[in-house]
Amino acid sequence: MKYRRFGKTNRSLSVFSLGTMRCLASAAVAYQTLQQAVALGVNHLETAQGYGKSEDFLGEALQKGLGVPRLELFITTKLLPTADATTMAQAIDQSLDRLQLDYLDGLAIHGINTWEHLDWVNAENGCMQAVQQAVADGRVRHVGFSTHGSLEVILAAIATDLFEFVNLHYTYFFQRHALAIDLAHEADMGVFIISPADKGGLLYTPPATLEQLCQPFSPLELNYRFLLSDPRITTLSVGAATASELVLPLTVADRSEPLSPEERVVFERLDAHQAQVLGSDRCSQCYACLPCPEGIHIPEVLRLRNLTIGYDMTQFSQYRYRMFENAGHWFPGNKGNRCTDCGDCLPRCPEALNIPLLLRDTHERLNGKTGRRLWA
Repeated sequence: MKYRRFGKTNRSLSVFSLGTMRCLASAAVAYQTLQQAVALGVNHLETAQGYGKSEDFLGEALQKGLGVPRLELFITTKLLPTADATTMAQAIDQSLDRLQLDYLDGLAIHGINTWEHLDWVNAENGCMQAVQQAVADGRVRHVGFSTHGSLEVILAAIATDLFEFVNLHYTYFFQRHALAIDLAHEADMGVFIISPADKGGLLYTPPATLEQLCQPFSPLELNYRFLLSDPRITTLSVGAATASELVLPLTVADRSEPLSPEERVVFERLDAHQAQVLGSDRCSQCYACLPCPEGIHIPEVLRLRNLTIGYDMTQFSQYRYRMFENAGHWFPGNKGNRCTDCGDCLPRCPEALNIPLLLRDTHERLNGKTGRRLWA
C-alpha cells in the first residue's frame, strides 16, 4: 500500500480509502471488512450520517479494535449542510456518539451541490460556525467537503479557503472536474476521489467491447492507474460491502508511478476508438450548450451516449440516465425527451451537433420502456 500526504492536513493517507456506505449487512460483516481493510494497509475509514447504520457499525468496530492504534487511523464522517449552526452542532454530537469517539480526524460537509448549500456554508450563523467551534474545542481535527455539484459550485467552494480536503467525482471516463483538482492542488487540499469503480462506469462488470479495447489490462485496473498516476490525487474510495471485495482493487495499491508507455497506448486506443465510432456525433463535453431552458443536463446526457456507442457501456449509462429526475441535487437535470426543439443550444455548440436529435436518440437507447399498466 502506498501513502500520500492529504494536503494541508499533513496526514499520510493510504491511496485507497474504505468507504462504508455498503458495509451494512450486519455489524459482524462490517467488522470483518474493516479489519481486513486495515490489515491490507488502509488507514482512512469514511462514513456518513446518511449511510444507514454505518456510523454505529464503525463505532462498534473501533471499540473492538482493528489491529492498529487509533492514532494511526484517519476517521472521517460526512454531515449534510445546514442553514443554521445549531442543527450542525447537534449532528456533530450525534456522529461522535454513534462512532463512540472523542474526536473526528475528518469532518466533511456532505454534498455542497448547489449555490444555496454554499450560501449556508458562508452565512454568518450557518453550519460552518458549528464546525469551526468543534475544531476549536478539539472534537474535529480537519474539515473538508464532498460534492456532486457543478464544476462552478466546486470551484467556488474551494475558493472559500474554508476546507482542507475535497471529495469529488473524477475518472478517465469523466474528466470534467480536472480544473477543480488543479485548484484544490494549488490550495494544498487533499483530493479524495468518490466511487471510481461504480460511478466511474460499473467497471467491476465491464462490457466485452471495453474489455477488449483495454487489453492487456482490465478497465478497472486502467481507471485506477489513471488516477493513481496523478500525484495531485491523494486517495480513492473503495466501497466494499464484504472483505472479499477488497481484493481486486487493492492489487494496484502499490502502483502509483507514472503511466507506462503500454498504458498510454491503451488510453490512446480508447480515445481513438470512441472518436471513430461516434464520428461527427461525438460530444466533446465543452458544456457550451448550457443552460438548457428545459433543464436538460445536455452534456451529461450526451456523455452517456458517447459511452454507450463508443464502448458498449449501456448498463452503466442506463443506470445513470434513469437517475435524472429521480435524485434531486445529487444528480440534477431532466431527461432528453424533455427537449422542445427550441434550438437555444444549437448556435452555441462548436461541433454543430444536432443536439435535439441526439437527446431523443439517447432517451430511446437508455430510458427503457415503460411497463404496461394492468388497466391499460
